[in-house]
Amino acid sequence: MSRDNWNKRTKLIHQGIRRSQYGEVSEALFLTQGFVYGSSDEAEQRFIESGHDEFIYARYGNPTTRMFEDRMADIEGYEDAFACASGMAAVNGALMSLLKAGDHLVSSRALFGSCLYVIEDILQRFGVEITLVDGRDLSAWKEAIRPDTAVVFLESISNPSLEVIDLKAVCDLAHANDAYVVCDNAMATPIFSYAKECGVDLSVYSTTKHVDGQGRCLGGIICGSKELIRGPIETYIKHTGGAMSPFHAWVQLKSLETLDLRVRQQANSCMKIADALIEHPNVEAVKYPTHHAHPQCELARKQSEFAGTVLTVQIKGGKAECFKFIDALEIFTISNNFADAKSIVTHPATTTHARLADDQKAELGIAPNLVRVSIGLEDERDLIADLISSLDQL
Repeated sequence: MSRDNWNKRTKLIHQGIRRSQYGEVSEALFLTQGFVYGSSDEAEQRFIESGHDEFIYARYGNPTTRMFEDRMADIEGYEDAFACASGMAAVNGALMSLLKAGDHLVSSRALFGSCLYVIEDILQRFGVEITLVDGRDLSAWKEAIRPDTAVVFLESISNPSLEVIDLKAVCDLAHANDAYVVCDNAMATPIFSYAKECGVDLSVYSTTKHVDGQGRCLGGIICGSKELIRGPIETYIKHTGGAMSPFHAWVQLKSLETLDLRVRQQANSCMKIADALIEHPNVEAVKYPTHHAHPQCELARKQSEFAGTVLTVQIKGGKAECFKFIDALEIFTISNNFADAKSIVTHPATTTHARLADDQKAELGIAPNLVRVSIGLEDERDLIADLISSLDQL
């Protein structure tokens, strides 16, 4: 049976392994920043062109990091990948390596706060022309993407408003104008990803979310063609210092072994929790993309079986009622992270998107009564009881 025919859960355990001469079962941690050459000629040759298993410096690559990259690329269906220090290092690296002053970028406006900062503050400061559109509106994409558009950027499922984009349609529009598509795929998860089949050129993850998924360390990755990854992506990141550390690569490499089991359980819990909360008298709305109550449910289900591990709840009231609801929860942790083994609640308007003006928040659907709920691995019956109890106190 060819490795290419393995299912994703099998690949998450076995793909990309490099064993040392000792034949270890668990992948080895090569905790080294540099590598030794047998001669001056060998050193010269390696700097000219490194072979598949030849390394120069941990900022350029490392055997442990390379195992992680190979495994992530394979489960995503891409030729190659480059591991980064964080999800935002991956987003920044992907965009900065493909854009220059005078280029045109089209992006959906419903983005994570730090992504908005990179686009609106950093890229515009360096002379990139930016056009932001309503990602749900295909006519807006069609109007905005021009023959001189270099890159299209989007979140396949937006954070935190959970808007869903018709990914294949946007990719087709971009490629008709020879533009690259860079997709932040963190909310969709590597398990339910549909980026490659829709035509995304670079699929970007914060591997802090889901992959580590246990609140231990930061990480990010960019998956794409070998031409892009070992060309402009590697060149930019290795020289600007955004590479992942070997230790973090090892932690997250081991986490991949349970990724499918964890994410499927969390996604199943999301659907059950959405069903349980939708009719509560103190709830204005519940959103989970593949749940029937989501306005883009049909599109979300067309693209994927599940839509990640996060749902949103709009409380009847405003900020005060949200704070009361959040503070009354006993199992849920108050944090700005998501996709962890522990269930987490966040009030985006006062945390992750606090720097935005009120009119921007309103435009992005980040209302004062919106709570982002990241579902962990606890028993969903306990999570439902905790949520209902807290809602009952309002």
